Amino acid sequence: MPTTTNITTTYAGEHAGKFISASLLTANTIMGGGIEVKPNVKYKEVISVLNTDDLLKDGTCDFTATSTITKTEAILEPKSLQVNLQICKETLRSDWQAVEMGYSAHDEIPKSFNEYLIGYVSDKTASAVETAIWQGTAGGDGSFAGFETLLSLDANLPSANEVTGTTVTSANVIAEMGKVLDAVPDTMFGKENLYLYISQDVYRKYVRALGTAGHLDRFNNQSLDNVVFDGVKVFVANGMSANTMICTYKENLFFGTGLLADHNEVSVIDMAMIDGSQNVRYVARFTAGVVYANVEDIVTYGIVNALN
Repeated sequence: MPTTTNITTTYAGEHAGKFISASLLTANTIMGGGIEVKPNVKYKEVISVLNTDDLLKDGTCDFTATSTITKTEAILEPKSLQVNLQICKETLRSDWQAVEMGYSAHDEIPKSFNEYLIGYVSDKTASAVETAIWQGTAGGDGSFAGFETLLSLDANLPSANEVTGTTVTSANVIAEMGKVLDAVPDTMFGKENLYLYISQDVYRKYVRALGTAGHLDRFNNQSLDNVVFDGVKVFVANGMSANTMICTYKENLFFGTGLLADHNEVSVIDMAMIDGSQNVRYVARFTAGVVYANVEDIVTYGIVNALN
């Protein structure tokens, strides 16, 4: 009788970081370098924000303070999240060769099972994290407050920075993108790493508009990293809501996680020796959250602010 192989493995510490990395860092906004990533946030991290009023004053013989420094804080508090998945080995028979699963009724876990399962769940987790970064809600199960939610509830967002959105089409997309940049304060324009963040549908309409106008050659031999609109770099955020855009600099947006913390754990557990079933469980836990530093340096499009 063939020996039944039962694999119960727990990857902790450094190994957990690798697996959780696959789940988090393949999220488009993070992988593409669209925001600042702060790992090893155990509970909370305070991001200090300094602002001054006019610095230059007429010269005098005496020392007179020429400005007032205002220090505020943004709190990055990642939320605890988990993935609990259970798959029956019976359903795997059509995906792996019979010899790989063994000939006994007590199926062996295929050699490639761990890699397949972790890869599959990592892709799904990355997609969920990407959506949460932009559209997530604080009270949502398996989610956290994303940038769109935070901006819609921030009374400090200047009304001049709010651009009313509409349904973006290939006929109006260039004008609508232009409205966002027109609202960007002079102090922001020309800032290094200034991005116009746009949703996938806006990007598709933009490409179509260029094609209709005979300018699609702008994208020849270019990746999404090199798309520029009116001198500002364009970042396509896959998780952003349709007909939505924001403009700010990369260093103003933060994603926090306990990514490399030693309490992270990823487990693939064969339940055969535990409860006699053919189930295999995948368990992952990590933390994730976003925050911006200076709301005055963000221009929104299509985000309705309920407090302003």
